[in-house]
Amino acid sequence: MRKRVLLLATALTSGLLTTALPAATAAAAPSRLAHDFNGDGYRDLAIGAWGADVGSVHAAGAVVVMYGTASGVSTTSKRAVFTQNSPNVPGTAETDDRFGYSLAAGDLNGDGYSDLVVGSQYESTSTKRGIGSLHVLWGSRTGLSGGALLPQPSGLTAWGGYGSDVAVADVDGDGKLDVTGTGQNNTHLYQGPFATSGKPRVHNPVAELGSTYEVIAGDLDGDRKAERVYPFGEDGDERGAIRYLTHAPFDGNSPESDYRVVDLPNADGDPGAIGDINGDGYGDLVLGDSGEPNGTAPGGHKGGQISVWYGSKNGPDPAQRPTVVHQDTAGVPGAGEAYDGFGAAVAVGDVNGDGFADVAVGVPGEDNGTVKDTGAVTVLFGSSTGLKATGAKSYTQNTTGVPGADERGDAFGLTVQLTDLTKDRKAELIIGSGYENANGGITVLRGTSTGVAASGGKSFTAAQVGLRGPATFGWEIAE
Repeated sequence: MRKRVLLLATALTSGLLTTALPAATAAAAPSRLAHDFNGDGYRDLAIGAWGADVGSVHAAGAVVVMYGTASGVSTTSKRAVFTQNSPNVPGTAETDDRFGYSLAAGDLNGDGYSDLVVGSQYESTSTKRGIGSLHVLWGSRTGLSGGALLPQPSGLTAWGGYGSDVAVADVDGDGKLDVTGTGQNNTHLYQGPFATSGKPRVHNPVAELGSTYEVIAGDLDGDRKAERVYPFGEDGDERGAIRYLTHAPFDGNSPESDYRVVDLPNADGDPGAIGDINGDGYGDLVLGDSGEPNGTAPGGHKGGQISVWYGSKNGPDPAQRPTVVHQDTAGVPGAGEAYDGFGAAVAVGDVNGDGFADVAVGVPGEDNGTVKDTGAVTVLFGSSTGLKATGAKSYTQNTTGVPGADERGDAFGLTVQLTDLTKDRKAELIIGSGYENANGGITVLRGTSTGVAASGGKSFTAAQVGLRGPATFGWEIAE
């Protein structure tokens, strides 16, 4: 992770860095792909760096966008760094705003170009500190530029952290994407389409749930309306509670009465992702549960685990016996050791192009020999019978072909994402190393017909993309 590149000293002072702009070409219809911010048919990569300094402003936060090509992303292809000091981005970079704390992509205004929703977890106003906000950066033929603020919910409290997480999905089945934002004291639904001012068709609090810091969105019952899954921390349930909102007949009251709450009382975890692992047409819910079993929370597994709750025409059956995988499962590399953090991050996507979604699992606390907390990522494969442990593969920065080297505390696997960046219908594995060179980094490994290839991988550190300060680059990768 030490490739030498040309750095532009003004990258974060000006708020926007762009390199290697392609020659102008005739306008073409945008691809309408999620994550394709410039509509050229290649998905792009958006990475949060909420700890980045903007000029002399500490932890104001930044978002790095790397535009996809036939060969993926690189330091020589077009890229940009956005902050609240970037042209036409609302607000001003302020200490501890944490712009880029959460990210989600989708075409919110229906112009065919994917847009990017950015959470500023501790954005302040003149009267309240740290209440949080959600921005939209608009896609166009030239990529992301400018933006708008989504309406702030009423009743936000100081340091409530609204924008701690965000999801983009069509929850009402009208063909328009909607946005859900979360925070300590407010979970809010914005229903599209959206005007370029940021105004949605309608927006309302998610009254049935109250507050939660996380949201996972996807279609679990095949009705083309996304469910919204919320992990909760609760007194008496240290490992958390899992419940989701699913579509229900409208009762004539508020738009949120169009949904009902379903509990998964036997499910635990915090990070999650949804994809069709067994190919039956229903989304399956993957939950990561990296906590250690203890006296007040005896569930889970030493070193962490994941579970898969399979969807159906009625959504995941709360009574089902989910598939549970950990490092002591036969076929999974490694062994369950305390504080490995297996399941600290999860992602779902088809890495080998066989039509079944696969699962990437972050293990940021994994030791490599005597080197502590270097981190690892395990890839598990989907099949017609569900998630398989056989054939699972693990990757570290000491794996032959993977860029970089295992170093103490890198936390390789703190975040993971599976996205097809090269238009070959095989998802690339994108890995965040939370403490690479102290400031964070990412690694991109190719998807192939046999799975993730270690050879030919690429890596990028915070410094290489023009970030300054303890950037936390790679702590968030757009969903």
